[in-house]
Amino acid sequence: QVHLVESGGGLVQPGGSLRLSCVASVSGYTLDSSPIAWFRQAPGKEREGISCISDVDGSIYYADSVKGRFTISRDKAKTTVYLQMNSLKPEDTAVYYCVSNLCTAQAIGPEFLVDEWGQGTQVTVSS
Repeated sequence: QVHLVESGGGLVQPGGSLRLSCVASVSGYTLDSSPIAWFRQAPGKEREGISCISDVDGSIYYADSVKGRFTISRDKAKTTVYLQMNSLKPEDTAVYYCVSNLCTAQAIGPEFLVDEWGQGTQVTVSS
């Protein structure tokens, strides 16, 4: 079974940037036939869907909380989905997860459609 694996988290100062990566657990496995979404969960808060990219038409969605600061993209080899995070704020501190889920330009599919959650990658924004 192929799993999605997140990486790229870390500690960054407010205003800084990080780029998260999402790849399949099988080397070279392409993600171009999978809609990929990024969720995050901050301590004591519910999990939040923040961005996704469709496999059908390339539609992209951003939650208002990250719009204008985060950018989701696929690499040319279609093996990686990136989440470029700029102008980071302390409230962006969370564990970030990538999953396969429905995606349109207006919304990410609901959490109950997600078959499997990975370990996530911790992003901490602090001075």
